[in-house]
Amino acid sequence: MSSFEIIGGQKLHGEITPQGAKNEALQIICATLLTPEKITVHNVPDIRDVNKLIELLAYLGVEITCLAEGSYSFQAKKIDLELLKTEEYKIKAASLRGSIMILGPLVARFGKAYIPQPGGDKIGRRRLDTHFFGLQALGAKFSYEPKESFYRIEAERLQGKYMLLDEASVTGTANILMAATLAQGRTTIFNAACEPYILQLTKMLIGMGAKISGVGSNLLVIDGVDNLGACDHRMMADMIEVGSFIGLAAMTQSELTIKDVDYEALGLIPEMFRRMGIRIEKRGNDIHIPEHKEYEIETFIDGSIMTIADAPWPGFTPDLISIMLVIAIQAKGSVLIHQKMFESRLFFVDKLIDMGARIILCDPHRATVIGLNRENPLRGISMTSPDIRAGVALLIAALSAEGKSVIHNIEQIDRGYQNIDIRLRKLGAKIQRID
Repeated sequence: MSSFEIIGGQKLHGEITPQGAKNEALQIICATLLTPEKITVHNVPDIRDVNKLIELLAYLGVEITCLAEGSYSFQAKKIDLELLKTEEYKIKAASLRGSIMILGPLVARFGKAYIPQPGGDKIGRRRLDTHFFGLQALGAKFSYEPKESFYRIEAERLQGKYMLLDEASVTGTANILMAATLAQGRTTIFNAACEPYILQLTKMLIGMGAKISGVGSNLLVIDGVDNLGACDHRMMADMIEVGSFIGLAAMTQSELTIKDVDYEALGLIPEMFRRMGIRIEKRGNDIHIPEHKEYEIETFIDGSIMTIADAPWPGFTPDLISIMLVIAIQAKGSVLIHQKMFESRLFFVDKLIDMGARIILCDPHRATVIGLNRENPLRGISMTSPDIRAGVALLIAALSAEGKSVIHNIEQIDRGYQNIDIRLRKLGAKIQRID
């Protein structure tokens, strides 16, 4: 197990480029299973979750070639379905939540799929029902072995159908969408997730020959085709990294330029940071964050305390709630942070309180932050990263704190952030990886 040792209180300076989007990458890589033709993908992030998924597909027989840094070709020409029953497959698939998205492509193309209960962040109950209900609506039959936590899915030929999703699940929408491209007839998905990741996936599928309308909306119509072909796809910048770097600049009183951010895909993210008092300057497809000696949280028109809450797209992404909570620590004013979608994502605030933050954890979903307005710096402590997003929030707090901090279990951070210590050192951060 590795740790980060951080000497905080350093002002950072320079340019940083966000990696390719993690959440998009997991969908795009699974979609390569839909065709025996070669798919080329660029701007693939070099992170643990993505690398695990690449290893899983290679184990199943996908021919994968690294063409250059961040660029790969995938060719699922010879898939060995018997490997889906092996213990090694169960271990590999169970270690990664993104493995759930191989279901749709496998059952659509081969008529069968197997998957163990997938892993991922322990941030509360994360339902898989939307995946299962959607694939069942298309004609797939499920069986479950509780002793092994193993699902078996079979279908002779999926049939298109109208469906109203019970929640706008991003990965659920992606799974159903991929399956529907090879189903017979028309599939209509209402209450579909419409995050930029889904927009990117639909663009790729259309490039492969899929017939999809309603792209970018919550009503997708897919007319199934007999087969899909080759395509070339480039992933967008990771908007969660962009938001993390904005928060990092504000907390450390640093001047940073974030390059190639795909600004139009950021949605409400810039506006929510502005509500926290953070100044963001758009420069073409880059954004510049000037040094913030102080920043003041807005109030509502009637003077009541600002609330920052997550919601399905186009609402504010839940993956940046932890970052908003951390930057509120040194703001002027107070804010109520409401994490609606996951009930355990705020359970890292005890570490921030130990560092000197003024936070009241109201319940598993809500925390009130009373800003210090830089009257007192945070102090370095030893702590453990519970999940990807909380881990980066703690990292930002440590970089702004006085003294030395140690963050353990940084494998969680590595799951979502590519070479984060190396990239931060180039900006002037004092951070070392300790094995």
